[in-house]
Amino acid sequence: MKENNFTEGKIVAPLVRFVFPIMFAMLIQSLYGAVDLLVVGQFSDPANVSAVSVGSQIMHTVTLVIAELAVGTTVLLGQLIGQQNLKECGKVVGTTIFSFSIMGIAVALIMQPLASRAAMLMNAPTEAFLQTVSYIRICSGGAVFIVAYNILGSIFRGIGDAKMPLITVLIAAVFNVFGDLLFVAGLHMGASGAAIATVMAQALSVVLSFFIIKRRGVPFPFSVSDIRFRGNLLGRILRLGAPVALQDLLVSTSFLIIMAIVNELGVVASAGVGVAEKLCGFIMLLPSSFSQAMSSFVAQNYGAGKMRRAEKALVCGIGVSFLCSLVIGYAAFFHGEILSGIFSNNAEVCFASAEYLKGYAIDCLLTSFLFCFIGFFSGCSRTGFVMVQGIAGAFGVRVPLSLLFSKIQPVSIFRIGLATPCSSLMQILLCFAYFYRFRRQYRKR
Repeated sequence: MKENNFTEGKIVAPLVRFVFPIMFAMLIQSLYGAVDLLVVGQFSDPANVSAVSVGSQIMHTVTLVIAELAVGTTVLLGQLIGQQNLKECGKVVGTTIFSFSIMGIAVALIMQPLASRAAMLMNAPTEAFLQTVSYIRICSGGAVFIVAYNILGSIFRGIGDAKMPLITVLIAAVFNVFGDLLFVAGLHMGASGAAIATVMAQALSVVLSFFIIKRRGVPFPFSVSDIRFRGNLLGRILRLGAPVALQDLLVSTSFLIIMAIVNELGVVASAGVGVAEKLCGFIMLLPSSFSQAMSSFVAQNYGAGKMRRAEKALVCGIGVSFLCSLVIGYAAFFHGEILSGIFSNNAEVCFASAEYLKGYAIDCLLTSFLFCFIGFFSGCSRTGFVMVQGIAGAFGVRVPLSLLFSKIQPVSIFRIGLATPCSSLMQILLCFAYFYRFRRQYRKR
């Protein structure tokens, strides 16, 4: 456990060392999702590109809710380790595996009849409607594996191990590449082929990862008998994770609304925003990595009662993330068409993507602050505030501004994209205000 202990010693070096495996895992995860769009963009028409972008956004929203519920597991494990209560860790992991497996089965059953309705709500272009429905049904059919795949990462980040999630995503990415080449490039199955490749890759990743975990072991007592339902532990996990999951659901819903607005502009605009969303996965890698690392780092120090150390970690995380984001934001703002050309050979799609991408380039700088704050508050069990600020940003700023900008003639995709950094700026102001209030509270104790 010594190498996973964040409560002693230096701050910057251990934090950065923890961030890098998380960032590489997220990079591979982004490449994983990007390969689908890349192969479909090169071997299919814009309708299939639109189907993958719309369908993957819907499935991302569904699986994200369950995966974010597992933030409760990440935070609870971190706090237990900070308290040196290792015996309870095995029970938390067992409860997580059992409970979330049931949730995955429920998603698989519920989404089959709802696939068409989801595509309709998203205003999927007529040319891409059937492909979108097929993509949703195939992916949701493998929801158990998709959920298990995400849960593994949450558990190991909670114990301070960022290497195992990296191994998991690497396995999935390799299988996904071969699957896309087989089903999309070889058999010309379009969006359906990309969905089949995704499910098969994550299923194989989960199976192989369990074998690796069995050989490596975990730094606390754990056995198969621990995998069962425990109402008290599940309640603690959900109390921590539910606010974050609800926030992410509503935030993701706000992006679905924006995509639905853009879908009304036609298949080219729909495909362009879909490409931009994939590129956003790369643009937001560093700030997102710091958010996940921060929650684990702070959770251990919160459990150990070392809040001044947690504050220093927050400042260090923001500083490093912001400096790196300057370079990333510059590339996305001024070279968006070149980046978009990686995923599509259609000039109109690339132009639309580049216009929308400029908003994300600005947002990249702001999320250096926002995501570190979110990780900090999550690690301190203040997930209720995380939920409030996320909802306020999504429905108080992002959606209203997107609707407003979509009505201004001539319609500009760049203008619609600006709604996102406007939302982040407001959320940062809320985070600063809450941070100073929260700090006064715990320093009085």
